Amino acid sequence: MRLAKLFAILSICIMTAGCSWFGGGEETDNLDTPEQTIYDEAISALKADNYPLAIEKLQLLEARYPFGQYSEQAQLELIFAYHKNGEAEAAKAAADRFIRLHPNHPNLDYALYLKGLTAFNQDKSIFEDYLPIDESTRDPGNALDSFNSFDTLIKRFPNSQYAPDSQKRMVYLKNRLAQYEIHVARYYVRREAWLAAANRGRYVVENYQETPLVPEALSIMVLGYTQLQLPELAADAQAVLDANFPGFQTNIKRAKKNLC
Repeated sequence: MRLAKLFAILSICIMTAGCSWFGGGEETDNLDTPEQTIYDEAISALKADNYPLAIEKLQLLEARYPFGQYSEQAQLELIFAYHKNGEAEAAKAAADRFIRLHPNHPNLDYALYLKGLTAFNQDKSIFEDYLPIDESTRDPGNALDSFNSFDTLIKRFPNSQYAPDSQKRMVYLKNRLAQYEIHVARYYVRREAWLAAANRGRYVVENYQETPLVPEALSIMVLGYTQLQLPELAADAQAVLDANFPGFQTNIKRAKKNLC
């Protein structure tokens, strides 16, 4: 019995060693793969829209050659690959890492743009196409992240090739964020939480002046300050409303009537 067991153990050892001898050559070759080769394979995968393979190659490149000649470019390409592969959180994390490590990189605007675009697409969920979801009721976290990225890009790189598209997306995002603030303000009005409602209205007026939600924001301020017995603040908001949006006062009267 002992001899049989010993023979079995020796057989297993020989088989294992044989696998290492004949099957391990490819792994050794991979360890010796030049940086240029891995980078070229990653770019070829990107051009073929094979984003999972591109991600694999770019991660390998960064692991093998963290200080190589393609290291920084590979980090940028990895953000793009994550973005195109629908890995939003990984794309934003990779963008944040690149921005932190290379604050003066000549392609920093591209990293900011990809981060903003990823968050923008996250906010415009696929469910919008199939479900009747009121946009103003959705959490604006991704919209705010996207807006901040685009805003940073435009302020730091006003002549960037990505600035015009970022500017257009910011117009949409401002409306989206203003709608959410008004949605919350209406909620506070229904609960007669006047200070909270007025503060939300004031936030819209101060931060989203170009949006069509400003007159309603002003009307909420007038209503809130009136109910709080702050006549001077209510009069100031009413004056701005009358000067810029004449006729909108009827909505305030209707709101007061409904609350009585």
